[in-house]
Amino acid sequence: MPVINAFKMDGLGNKFIIVDRRIKSINISKQEIINLGNRTSFHRNIGFDQIIFIEEEINKAYPVTIFNSDGSEVSACGNGSRCVAYFLSKDLNTKTIKLKTSNRFLDAKIFGDSDVQLEMGKPVFDWEKIPLIKKLDHDNITLNINDKIFTDGFCLNVGNPHIIFFVKDCFEYDLKILGPKIENHKLFPEKINVTFAQVNDKNNITVNVWERGAGLTKACGTAACATAVASSIKKLTENSVDIKFNEGSLNIKIDENLNISMTGPVSDIKKIKLEI
Repeated sequence: MPVINAFKMDGLGNKFIIVDRRIKSINISKQEIINLGNRTSFHRNIGFDQIIFIEEEINKAYPVTIFNSDGSEVSACGNGSRCVAYFLSKDLNTKTIKLKTSNRFLDAKIFGDSDVQLEMGKPVFDWEKIPLIKKLDHDNITLNINDKIFTDGFCLNVGNPHIIFFVKDCFEYDLKILGPKIENHKLFPEKINVTFAQVNDKNNITVNVWERGAGLTKACGTAACATAVASSIKKLTENSVDIKFNEGSLNIKIDENLNISMTGPVSDIKKIKLEI
């Protein structure tokens, strides 16, 4: 059984496997990713939300390829990118890292012992680019789920698609039931990440997140970014806001041009072996 050297990290409980392909080509099939990501697989006991491959540097940027635990490839992963930036900063002895995803460049800076700031670029609101299946007001989406009407959904893309519902109590809603139904709704041709957000005050929001292709996760960087943008546009919060997860917070700043900056801690780097 082949064994692959890899690394395990997390950002506020958002769990990642990092595979370094800068020197040696390493291939893991979709089914192998699914097997490794299976948290009930006792003989492996790996479990993760995303697995991320680091590619050889091109024009001073490090391409990353990201897969969810269900084996689907995704274009963005905010917390995962922060972890990769931290990993590379330690390996290269530098405080600045540039990453390249399939659809944007991400500039990262490391502060202190383990805080990583990631420049996420600008959100996209065009219905065809979110994408939605048809032209609708992206900031006023209504869904009928299990005969219950959910209104005022705010859709946008921050490297991947999101819908946010602002509610009084974000944990009142069972995302194990609602999450997959919203994620796979016919309105979203590439599926969607789902956030129920509770505004505590002008600078603090608590969220409950269902990630497309990964399920109920402890944290999600792009969901934090999407929520901050939506709440700022709706005048619910200021342009600097802390997004609170079960294991900590991410600070999201949005400038006058809607550029998004995300800052928060990452874990230590743990060496592991993957049995394929």
